[in-house]
Amino acid sequence: MKFYVWACDMSKNTGEGKLAHLFIKYQKLDIQKNTNSEFKSKIFNHKYILPFVGIFYCWYFFLKKKRIYYVNYLPLWNFFIFLLLPPRTIIGPITGGANFESSVIRKYIFPILYSISQIIIYFRFRHVYFSTSLLKNSLFFFIKKKSSFNFVLYALNKKTNKKKKNIDFLIYYRNHPNKKKLFPYFFIKKLIMLNYKVYIVGDKLNVQGVQNFGKLTNEKVNKYLSRTKFSIPSGENLLSFFTLECINNNVKILLDSKKMPIVKILKKKIIKINYNSNNLKSLLKF
Repeated sequence: MKFYVWACDMSKNTGEGKLAHLFIKYQKLDIQKNTNSEFKSKIFNHKYILPFVGIFYCWYFFLKKKRIYYVNYLPLWNFFIFLLLPPRTIIGPITGGANFESSVIRKYIFPILYSISQIIIYFRFRHVYFSTSLLKNSLFFFIKKKSSFNFVLYALNKKTNKKKKNIDFLIYYRNHPNKKKLFPYFFIKKLIMLNYKVYIVGDKLNVQGVQNFGKLTNEKVNKYLSRTKFSIPSGENLLSFFTLECINNNVKILLDSKKMPIVKILKKKIIKINYNSNNLKSLLKF
């Protein structure tokens, strides 16, 4: 049977795009045509509208008796996607976070939407993948039984890059309500005070002493990471693609000892320290 893939974002410069490429590689699919490249207008390229264009195309090819894959953007709160996809559609990794305190909508509305999505998933899909395990404690037991977690770990390479290091810290920053509340601004300021050179990629970080590279292509980010000694993970998600790319480039990841537990496979890759320590200079001599 022929198959059809709808991938909402195939850019390797976004988390959604990287996750899509990873899932397609995992499924050993060979995409002959990226249909969503036909939609050039800004309104159709928006991640909240384009998925529904994809659902229309999925039904079109389902009626032509093709096997359907739907890959990203697939947040757990968007129950309409799970409800409207054709029968027997194979879906890519589900995304979402468990930090409900960042806004009123996330605190009161998201748990309801999560519950609706789970009920639909239970009846419509045999097995589902979650990109991380952030949502695991928010899931019903019957969804956990049919789910696989931490799909992003397939992005880890067996061999790590071991080039000469001349950048102290390269850190990803995103000015997003759900992320910046957990970002350790105080730790960055301490590093600057200790004369470490700190470089930021992503959104601009308004901290005196850091150097902002801005938004770079994934290729350029990895070139800088190959020369980097240390980094810190995203406050809400240890398994971000940036963290995994740090590990692939032999960058030491410093995690606040008071923060999240470490996935077993990463225990040798992550170094726990106390961000509040007054003895950081000695702690960073690994």
